[in-house]
Amino acid sequence: MQFVDEASIIVEAGNGGNGCLSFRREKYVPKGGPDGGDGGHGGSVYLIGDDALNTLIDFKYQRFYKAQNGQPGQGRQMSGRAGEDLHVKVPVGTTVIDEDTLEVIADVTEIGQVVQVAQGGRRGLGNIHFKSSTNRAPRRTTPGTEGERRNLRLEMKVMADVGLLGMPNAGKSTLIRSVSAAKPKVANYPFTTLVPNLGVVKLGMHEHFVMADVPGLIEGASDGAGLGLRFLKHLTRTRLLFHVVDVAPFDESDPVEAAEAIVHELGEFSPTLAERPRWLVLNKLDLLPEGEREATADEIVRRLDWEGPVFRISAISNVGTEELVQAAHRWLTEQRTLENEDDEAMEREQEMRQRMEDEAVARTEARLGRPRKRDEDDDDDLDDDDYDVEVEYVQ
Repeated sequence: MQFVDEASIIVEAGNGGNGCLSFRREKYVPKGGPDGGDGGHGGSVYLIGDDALNTLIDFKYQRFYKAQNGQPGQGRQMSGRAGEDLHVKVPVGTTVIDEDTLEVIADVTEIGQVVQVAQGGRRGLGNIHFKSSTNRAPRRTTPGTEGERRNLRLEMKVMADVGLLGMPNAGKSTLIRSVSAAKPKVANYPFTTLVPNLGVVKLGMHEHFVMADVPGLIEGASDGAGLGLRFLKHLTRTRLLFHVVDVAPFDESDPVEAAEAIVHELGEFSPTLAERPRWLVLNKLDLLPEGEREATADEIVRRLDWEGPVFRISAISNVGTEELVQAAHRWLTEQRTLENEDDEAMEREQEMRQRMEDEAVARTEARLGRPRKRDEDDDDDLDDDDYDVEVEYVQ
């Protein structure tokens, strides 16, 4: 299946049905009075998170989604039928952006999460609502309002705990194959990985985490070289980054210069993502003579002036990979426990994620060449129940 992580769609809610102008006409009942019923509410459009989907390919072929209109009211105080709501399934990890205002409407991050993206039109009122002691034969009704129409941009970001970062051919795909059931393509040439891959790393009956492998970066990626920075957005949801470095490149390039280039490109893409905890993973040590391995690894660490955790592995032969994933699992468990028990830690995590979302909006603004639309008076014009984003969860 083709991997598509961005798509533009149009959603349109149903119009509300018009109110009915009608008077009771029945034998032996003169001047029966008004009996026009109300129209039905228009259907709304909702997006629902579905873990069975892992691409936005369907939205490339069907771009228009419309809910049903409400039916008009009828005589005998009969209300029109409400239009059916439209539920559209999207992959978990989808960000919904209004293309006209660049507003982030919602972030679908959980299975069964339901988000309203277009509000159905309100029903019109029949003339029965306008009778009074002084107006016993009202000829007034109200029309149904139009349903909301929106141009939306969907951006899918894979949901993972750990992200793999590095140059092409650094061994990232080999690493994810060796520690999980994922089977990405592996070959002895750069850019073997063209789309993100996910793998579940299992350490026990109920102990696991998700690892994401994205296409490798090269120097100048922030200016569009190679595959550019398109897939780095998939790492913005991760909590921990593995910076995989090839200690014995086939082209005899300098591993330190390659690692520094990755750090530069990461900062160009997102300064906030560059602040995420990052572990140095020195890979392919098996390609070096046994007597040179420790010295080479120590020299790379020294030249990088690295102060964080360092792991020496050979992904293809599973040397050192068990220690790496065990350490990552312990760290992730500690972080989740800390955030559950410490409100400040939770706030820091939420603040970091918000900064990355703001950076994503800024990148979109730069790409489109226009700023986000902001209207300070918008909130004052809406009632409490007008056009709110509704979020619920399906069991």
